[in-house]
Amino acid sequence: MSAKPEEFDREKVHTNLARLKKGGHNFEVVIDPDKAAELKEGADVEIADILKSEHVFFDAKKGVLAPEHLLEAVFGSSDPINVAGVIISAGEVQLTAAYRERKREEKRRMVIQLIHHAGVDPRTGLPHPPERISRAMDEARVRIDDSKGAEDQIKDIVKKLRSVLPVKFEVRRIMVRVPPEFSAKSVSVIKGFATLISEEWLNDGSLRLVVELPAGIQQDFFDALNRLTKGSAETSIVNRK
Repeated sequence: MSAKPEEFDREKVHTNLARLKKGGHNFEVVIDPDKAAELKEGADVEIADILKSEHVFFDAKKGVLAPEHLLEAVFGSSDPINVAGVIISAGEVQLTAAYRERKREEKRRMVIQLIHHAGVDPRTGLPHPPERISRAMDEARVRIDDSKGAEDQIKDIVKKLRSVLPVKFEVRRIMVRVPPEFSAKSVSVIKGFATLISEEWLNDGSLRLVVELPAGIQQDFFDALNRLTKGSAETSIVNRK
């Protein structure tokens, strides 16, 4: 069994690990969990950028290194970068509780923003403030599923939320007419909020569009449009669905 190199300080080892059992042994490498997740999702990430320590361990927390001759025998290489690539790609990524909690909180914020942007209170037609959605999630004891993306669990979360918070998802189709002096630069702003359904340049140089957008961001859309056109744009809701 190899001794630890002098420059390796096990007290500084993060405990986010990639682990692989191969050839009758457990091998571990210490990783940046975000970059490891990107690699496993298909992104082009350098293995060296994922590693927090360019060593392969039997036990990273104790600083017990795997000997080079065993790496050569099991992986066909003693290069820790090559071996780490196999461990990260084929092995299990183990995450600290602190990391999982941080990612869960990020996902919770994403869920709240999705509901705020796409959902409205059916009694008023207005979006719920993010703070109200957050309190409702606590009241309804909504749990964030670590194994699902934010969008993938919205339907189940909203079903639970409706016991304490009325929410309806609604898409609105809106007609917009932009005066000639603002028409050219308005298109990119409008597309940043909405899906373009139709576009027509009128004889006077003005632009008439029909767009669709989530009801929750309608007011943000109107505000941005008014700032751009100094309040001269004309809008009307065509339908709701």
